[in-house]
Amino acid sequence: MQHRFDYHRSMTAHPDLASLARVLGEPSRMHMLSLLMEGRALTAKELAHGTGIEPATATSHLRQLLDLNLVSCQPQGRHKYFRLASAEVARLMETLMVLAPRTQQTETDLPPMHQARLCYDHLAGRLGTFVTRRLKDLEVITPDYQITPQGEVWFLDLGIQLQPLKKSRRKLAYPCLDWSERQDHLAGSLGAALVGHFTGQGWLIQTKHTRLLTLTEQGNEQLQVLFGALPAGVVFQRTGSAEASH
Repeated sequence: MQHRFDYHRSMTAHPDLASLARVLGEPSRMHMLSLLMEGRALTAKELAHGTGIEPATATSHLRQLLDLNLVSCQPQGRHKYFRLASAEVARLMETLMVLAPRTQQTETDLPPMHQARLCYDHLAGRLGTFVTRRLKDLEVITPDYQITPQGEVWFLDLGIQLQPLKKSRRKLAYPCLDWSERQDHLAGSLGAALVGHFTGQGWLIQTKHTRLLTLTEQGNEQLQVLFGALPAGVVFQRTGSAEASH
């Protein structure tokens, strides 16, 4: 039997992609959304400062972003705080960042979000792609993201129990394209367990209400024991210091 989909005039034939493209095509608005990718709620004044535009211009841009439900606004006292409206918007931004041409950037001025962050619930950024490469180099996982027999031992020695992960309905391990590095990092329940171990040990610290991960001094030492010298641009936070060093 051939099934037919009947169209009704009340249905929207096509999403208004032109409006979305027009709003996202303005560099200052995209810069604002990029700032909000860190997960922090920011005021219009803070977004204006971070983008390098006048507050009145920032307010106008935010109004357009609000109209398309790309950002949400939360009044608190005398201030209004803006953040990305949903996880779908964050995923859209990550996809656009993968597709966008790259600008030149030195190894020493890598933004914190490019160094280490959460991508959903697994490790991303330069540290994430580095760890994934080293897991392959050490033959802990295969190039197609299968755990090797020696990988089983490696994870057990690290303190990660694989059996519960294998019994889960969630896919164990698969590649996820990193928007800032343009390389794959480890995703799946194994990737989540690995970053959970790193944060549980205090090697990585997640900044509250953001996806940003900070490498600690202890983490710098322990990850080098596991994987060797860390890549250029990844810095660690010295204990009791506000400055990061490598």
